[in-house]
Amino acid sequence: MNAILPDVSLSETATLPAALDWVGMQHIDLPLRLGEGDLGGLLPASADVQVDLPAATAKGIHMSRLYQLLDRLGTDAPLTPERLRLLLIEMVSSHRSCDSRAARLRLDFALLVRRPALVTAELSGWKRYPVRLDASWVAGVFQLNARVEITYSSTCPCSASLSRQLIERAFLEEHGAATQLDPATVAGWLRRHASLATPHSQRSLAQVRVGIPLGAADLGLLPLIERCEKALGTPVQTAVKRADEQAFAALNGSNLMFVEDAARRLLVALRDSYQDVSIHVRHLESLHPHDAAAWAGTTN
Repeated sequence: MNAILPDVSLSETATLPAALDWVGMQHIDLPLRLGEGDLGGLLPASADVQVDLPAATAKGIHMSRLYQLLDRLGTDAPLTPERLRLLLIEMVSSHRSCDSRAARLRLDFALLVRRPALVTAELSGWKRYPVRLDASWVAGVFQLNARVEITYSSTCPCSASLSRQLIERAFLEEHGAATQLDPATVAGWLRRHASLATPHSQRSLAQVRVGIPLGAADLGLLPLIERCEKALGTPVQTAVKRADEQAFAALNGSNLMFVEDAARRLLVALRDSYQDVSIHVRHLESLHPHDAAAWAGTTN
């Protein structure tokens, strides 16, 4: 049937000859299977895929070939760095008639991971982690980068210090003349007045991009996420009861951080184990209508 249908990409040449850096498709819907930990099910994803077009007179590439190759990626086996490398090589090979020598692929999806409550036994909920994979095959070299986004809580050290000063002043105004106070009196005063000033805290976002080492058996997304959350110390919670909320408040109180602190923690936690670490953190300020932000790493 196809033999009698016209194909102008083969029968015609470009009227304005020029090589093109990349040609392909964006926002292709497809499922992915990761196979890491308990994430063996299918995940919805969006893909961008392109090859280069150095043949200056070629009318166009064969997008259906790219689509068909990409369509095999999702369901038959777990996604691995090696599968991505072989896919890109196949994409280049499928475009020999266009003199293509390079291919690239971007995958956007999100992991859903079940996380336990801090205190309450058998209480847990799902947390979403957006992920972006960028893979390329250029001049015979394969590169793969993973970017994960982690949501955490940050409490401002400066605001905490100012709040403590106000509480101290209020206590001295009421009890400064006393030469002796029993613990019950102090405890009662704190119960009534210790929150007369509270430090500002906010939901915060960390985007961490790392190079996946050549020869890696899997993507290692969960270990990367867990190392980042450990470094930050106060990842946001899912299902909570009052005891969990209190434990989270205690964590924040003992984990004060500026945006600079968060960026440095992540950099130190990752730079010895991953290639090409790049970090962008944002504290979505509750004090200001703008964000505080910091960048760190080899590619900012």
